Amino acid sequence: MSTSDEPGEHYFTADPAVAFRREPVTASVWGRDLDLVTGSGVFARGRLDVGTAILFRETSPPSDAGRVLDLGCGWGVVGLAIAAAVPDARVTCVDVNERALLLTRENAAALGLADRVDALLPDDVDPATTYDEIWSNPPIRVGKAALHELLLRWLPRLAPGGRAVMVVGKNLGADSLQRWLTEQGWPTARLASAKGFRVLETRRA
Repeated sequence: MSTSDEPGEHYFTADPAVAFRREPVTASVWGRDLDLVTGSGVFARGRLDVGTAILFRETSPPSDAGRVLDLGCGWGVVGLAIAAAVPDARVTCVDVNERALLLTRENAAALGLADRVDALLPDDVDPATTYDEIWSNPPIRVGKAALHELLLRWLPRLAPGGRAVMVVGKNLGADSLQRWLTEQGWPTARLASAKGFRVLETRRA
C-alpha cells in the first residue's frame, strides 16, 4: 500500500500536512474510461493501484445493488465506478482523510454523479443506513487490531443478504483475514487470486 508524500505520514492521516498537489488519472473500469483527479497525501496519487485494478478486473458491477458503501474510498475510484456503471445505485464513500473526501466530491461532480455519491467522514454517516454491498481496498497498514475494528464496525451495516467485496494482498494477511472473518460469523470466500492479491467476498449470514 502507498503512503503519502510526506515521510512518516500515511494516507490514512486525517489531515495530511504535505502540500496539496492535484494530479489527473484516467481509470479504465468495466468498459468505461473515468477521468479523475488524485492528489498528494491520498493513497495511490496519480495512478490506479494494482490491488484496485485487480478488484475491478476480477469482478462485475453490482447491478442489483441500491445502496453501496465504498469503505476507505481514497479519491473515490471504486464508489464512482459503481455509480457510473449502476444508474440506480446510491453510493456512500467513507474515509478519514479530508483530502480524499474533497477529491471524491470533485470527481463525482466532474462525472455528473454528485447527486448519487456522498463522501463522508465515518462519524457523519447516518447510523440507521444499511447497505446492499460494501466494496473496499481496506487500509491494511493501519494494523490488524484497527482493521478488525473497522470491519466489525461496518459489516453489520450490510442489509440481509448483503455482501462485502474486498481486495487484500496475500503478503498482507489476506488468507488469515478470510479465516478470521469467517470465525467472527462473517462467511468469507475467495472470488479470485491474481498478482499476489486476493479478492474476498463476505456474506451476511
